[in-house]
This record gives sequence, C-alpha cells and structure tokens, in this order.
Amino acid sequence: MDVIRTVDQLQRVASRYHGYLWTLAFAGLGTGFRNQLDPGDLVQATLVRAIESFDQFGGGDERTLLAWLRAILTHVLLDEHRRLHRGKRNIELEQQALSQCVDKSAAGLEAWLAAEQTSPSQAATRSEQLLRLADALAHLPDDQRQAVVLKYLQGRDLQSIANEMARTVPAVAGLLRRGLTQLRELLPEE
Repeated sequence: MDVIRTVDQLQRVASRYHGYLWTLAFAGLGTGFRNQLDPGDLVQATLVRAIESFDQFGGGDERTLLAWLRAILTHVLLDEHRRLHRGKRNIELEQQALSQCVDKSAAGLEAWLAAEQTSPSQAATRSEQLLRLADALAHLPDDQRQAVVLKYLQGRDLQSIANEMARTVPAVAGLLRRGLTQLRELLPEE
C-alpha cells in the first residue's frame, strides 16, 4: 500500500477499511448500545471526520492510517456514548474504556492472523488478510458475529459470553462453531 498523503487518496481507499472499522465499531458498542446504534453509521461518521480533519493526519503508511482511523472511531463512539447517557459519568474513564476496547479488538484481529513478518510483502499480505477477515466478520449473522468478536477479539471466556448474550454455554459454543465454519467458507485459503 502506498503512503496516503492527500484527502483524495484517503477517499479512494476508504471503502477498503469499511469492514475493519465496522468490526471494531461493533465490538466497541457493547451489548447496551447495539440496539441503539448501528456500526455502519459509526463507520460513516468516522470516515467523514477523517476526510474533514485530514490535515491533522500528516500522511503515512497503512499501519499509521489504521491507527489514526481507530482513534477517530474511538472518539465517535465516545461522542455517541455521551449523547445517549447525558448525566453523571466519568468521561476520562469512558474514553479510556472505549479506547481499550477498540485497541483490544484491533489487536485481537491482528493476533488471529499472527505470523512472523519477515518481509514487506508478507506484511502487505497480512494487512490484506486482516481487512478480508474484518469484512467476513461483518457478513456473519449478528449472534454469530457477537460470539466470535467476544471470544476471539476480546478474549472472553464462554461463560461471560453466555452471560452477556443471555444464552447457555452450549448455545454460545454452537454460535462459535457455526460462525467459524462460515468464516472458513467466506475466507477460502489461497
């Protein structure tokens, strides 16, 4: 991937990051917000803010761009959280928690594709795989996606996932199995 230096370049590649940002937005919403906010709307707001504030980016490679987009997404999530919960709150704790959730989910996506990077071409291949995985996750049914995100991106155990989803542990295990099967179908090995 070339270095992004202009807003036109960002606009041309924005669709490439939609699935990645969608997955992180979904993970960042948490159970309490998933019924009130749409991850797609959050991604759209993130990309609009990125284009509007591109002069603050300063250019960089794909890794730098993704980190910048994650930071904007975190701010969009925090703004929506504030809007929905006007009243008593600790904004610093909220921002820290949302930032950690988005960062943990991004790290989880990368860890899922963990492999030693010995060359720039391998790094580029891994980056492409990361974006494909995020797109595939966005195509899973909601319950399967939620179970997969909580287990593999956020590192949660089956019991805590079952509690959050109001399901039994065997039901969550079934969602994970079906979700992983569908991901394998969506991501055939090359």
